[in-house]
Amino acid sequence: MAVRTTPKKPRISLDCSIERMREQLADLAPFLGKGKPTRSLDEFDLETERLIADLLGETSELLDAYEYAELGEAAGLVNMTDEAPEGTGMDSQRQCLLQRSRVLESCVSELETRRASEPKKAKIGQTLIGPQVAEHMSGEIRTVDQDASLQVAGQLMQKWKMGSLLVTDKQAFVGFLTDSVLAREVVANGLNPNTTSVKTCMRKPVVVIEGHRPIIDAVRLMKEQATRHLAVTQDGAIIGVISVSNILRYYSGVV
Repeated sequence: MAVRTTPKKPRISLDCSIERMREQLADLAPFLGKGKPTRSLDEFDLETERLIADLLGETSELLDAYEYAELGEAAGLVNMTDEAPEGTGMDSQRQCLLQRSRVLESCVSELETRRASEPKKAKIGQTLIGPQVAEHMSGEIRTVDQDASLQVAGQLMQKWKMGSLLVTDKQAFVGFLTDSVLAREVVANGLNPNTTSVKTCMRKPVVVIEGHRPIIDAVRLMKEQATRHLAVTQDGAIIGVISVSNILRYYSGVV
């Protein structure tokens, strides 16, 4: 991984920043076989890290995301390496390059969002550009009653091939139950899945994110709330679920 250095150049306008980041994204294309690179990948990475730090700040999550992409460890975005996408069918080098591309696309989107919010600060969040949460969520909402047994919940996950279920009390969504929590609670605490109810192991309350928010906001929220799953809302109603796996597939270029 290239060594990060502190940029000392003056800040430039957001229009120029966006154009510069787009140029950097275009310069990545030759490494993906769309032309002949004019410099080594190490030199490109060093220049890109400096650019992200300069335009988005040394503490930007996207700077960390780019460094993880260099290593092919995109799961480090949220410190959850056990949910990396399986069966991608790509060699590791190409996957790393695709992850770089996705991060640079998010950098462009982040800068465009900042530009859109500048003129009317009172309306921050209403205009967002770039890949949005709703575009990469799972629109299939599967639920389990809070009074159902853990065994029933496990059977439903297996039946629907889902890694999480929204928990209901017959009137509203009251929590999340994930396969990892289910396994951990049952094994570590010696619970009887036949007699233990879902509500004893579910995570509550449900952590939500609006569907129009950019993907990087989902990454931030997962890190802040230490969760792998978020319920996606629109006009106050849950319309889907986005998980770490969805995000990793996006950053890996896997549909």
